Amino acid sequence: MSAIRVIQFTDPHLFGDTTASLRGVNPFETLERSLSDASGHLATCDAILVTGDLVQDDAGGYEHFRRLFARFGKPVLCIPGNHDFVPQMRAALGGRPFELDGPADIGAWRIVLLDSVVANQAGGSLSVEMLTKLDEELGRARQRHAMVCLHHHPVAMHSRWLDNVGLANANEFWSVIDSHPQVKAVVWGHVHQNFEGIRRGVRLLATPSTCAQFQPRSDQFVIDNQPPAYRLLTLHSNGAIDTGVHFLTAAESAA
Repeated sequence: MSAIRVIQFTDPHLFGDTTASLRGVNPFETLERSLSDASGHLATCDAILVTGDLVQDDAGGYEHFRRLFARFGKPVLCIPGNHDFVPQMRAALGGRPFELDGPADIGAWRIVLLDSVVANQAGGSLSVEMLTKLDEELGRARQRHAMVCLHHHPVAMHSRWLDNVGLANANEFWSVIDSHPQVKAVVWGHVHQNFEGIRRGVRLLATPSTCAQFQPRSDQFVIDNQPPAYRLLTLHSNGAIDTGVHFLTAAESAA
C-alpha cells in the first residue's frame, strides 16, 4: 500500500431529535450533506476519522451517528469530545466498523487515538494513563510513521476564549511526542476552524466542523460564516502528507 487515504469529520454535535438546531444550523442535516459531498472520497478511503463532539450533550444522537457512518464499510476511528458521554458512546459504537481505542495500523502508518476529555469541563487534559498509552503505542511501532489524534487543541489558536478550553497539559503531551521522531502529524477537532502549522517537523492540523464554525483569532465567542467542512488526508509510505480542507459550497450548505 503506497499511500493511505483518511477522511476527517469532526464536531457534528448531533441531537437525538433530527430537527433540532444548534448555532443556527441543523447539525443532522449538515452532517448528512457533508457525507453526501464526500461520497466519492468515502468510497475509496482507507479509514474515516471523527475527532470528537459526536453529540451535543444528548446520547440520543449516537444512534444517528452509528447509522450514518456504519453504511460505508470503512473503519471509523472515533474519539470523544467534551460534549460526548463516553460510556454511552462506547455502548452505542461497540464493534466494527467503529474503533474507539486504537491504535489503527494501516499501510506504513499508525494512527493513535487519544481521549482528552475531562468530565464536566469544556477544556481537556491527558491523564497519566493516556500519556503512558501514547508513549507505549508509539514505542511499539517505531518502524511506522504516526499520526496522533485528539479532540482538544495542544497549541495556541490565538483566540482568547478558545485557548482557555484547550489541552491543559500540552507540555506533557509534547514531551512524549518529541521523544518519538516517527510522529508526522497531530490532528484535532474542537476549534471549529481550519488550522495548519508545523512544530519541529510535525504537521499540526485542525479541521472545521460539519456544522457551524468559530471565527478565528477572536477574543470572544463569535460564529463564523464559513460553511460545513471536512479534511482529506493522503498519508504516503515515505511519511509525506498531502491534505486539504473541503468546504461545502453555498448551494450544498443550503440544499
